[in-house]
Amino acid sequence: MQDIQVVPSARKNIESIAGARTAKLFEPVQIGGLRVNNRVVMSPMTRTMAPAGVPGDANAAYYRKRAAGGVGLIITEGTWIPHDAAANETDVPRMYGREALDGWKKVVGAVHAEGTPILAQIWHVGQMKQHTIDGLYAPKGTDYRPPRRVGPSGLFGGIGKPTTPDGEPALPADLDAIVEAYGKAAFNAKSVGFDGVELHAAHGYLLDQFFWPGTNRREDQWGGSLRNRARLAADAIAEIRRVTGPDFVISIRISQWKVQDFAARNWESPAELEEFARVMVDAGVDVFHCSTRRFWENEFGSDMNLAAWTKRLSGKPTITVGSIGMTGEHIETLMGDTANVDSLDNVLKLVERGDFDLIAIGRGMLVNPDWANKVRDGRIDLLKPWNPEVLNGLI
Repeated sequence: MQDIQVVPSARKNIESIAGARTAKLFEPVQIGGLRVNNRVVMSPMTRTMAPAGVPGDANAAYYRKRAAGGVGLIITEGTWIPHDAAANETDVPRMYGREALDGWKKVVGAVHAEGTPILAQIWHVGQMKQHTIDGLYAPKGTDYRPPRRVGPSGLFGGIGKPTTPDGEPALPADLDAIVEAYGKAAFNAKSVGFDGVELHAAHGYLLDQFFWPGTNRREDQWGGSLRNRARLAADAIAEIRRVTGPDFVISIRISQWKVQDFAARNWESPAELEEFARVMVDAGVDVFHCSTRRFWENEFGSDMNLAAWTKRLSGKPTITVGSIGMTGEHIETLMGDTANVDSLDNVLKLVERGDFDLIAIGRGMLVNPDWANKVRDGRIDLLKPWNPEVLNGLI
């Protein structure tokens, strides 16, 4: 009698094929002295769910759930540095104060318990509009005074748009204090167990306001040349390296686009990007987190995006982020249909080509805490599409 051959189910076949195609995402990556188990990163996402800036048990559970879901590295939502003009939201967590640091210690412990490293994103909004502190939701009396805003030139706007006066140019003493505040935030992060920090230097916030000629009209050592416009970020990075030592990971998040001008550009050529990247590397950066609104948008008339160019020009690992996994199309594409550009299959091709080292998943990971495990195991068809209603009551 012949043995009965059991035919694997269609699902098992699909899982096997998809798992093999995504295997590249689940190779380890080295960032400075930190070994990351795979190439999937949880992107920082501001949620304003830390009452009075203090993360609690719900925040720890939120991050642990994504760590347990197989992500290789977590980068927290933006956290305020200890500077009185840094913040523009009341319930965004801060990286200073005993209560907040005790809360972060619980978060780090929960994530490390799953074997996952975690970086703290540290943040200063500069001239960015105050949303809740100086806005509709902040109670104001007759003696209310909005927080003092600081930026390179007291401007909010940019090239091709009306530039809005929104304060006074920062004084040298202001900039010295901001550099010191970045150092303190990083020291605090290290003290509660974080594996590193990421400076949010993208999207039109403080450090990016210095990079961008649209908001930086200074004529002193912080303005004019590209190197001068990069000085504040470089000084902050050097201070972080000084107070945390050689093995603490430093990431910097950069972008061309700004929330106030999607068409804005900091770097018009590979030569300019290379000069900028060299300044950051010399200051102490280990990895660049390169934000594009859509990962397939390329730079300098090439077939390479910002992360790919930055990796080539800096010699450092890069993370790409921008609309990965935001729609359901990547499910069909992974199974062989390559018609959709906004697809995981296209990301995989770029990873295999060596364009960048890691991919960051944002809103797709809010609705799929186990995004990484599902992709690794080939259960792509079980990924839920993005639904903004997930933000209601999400922990």
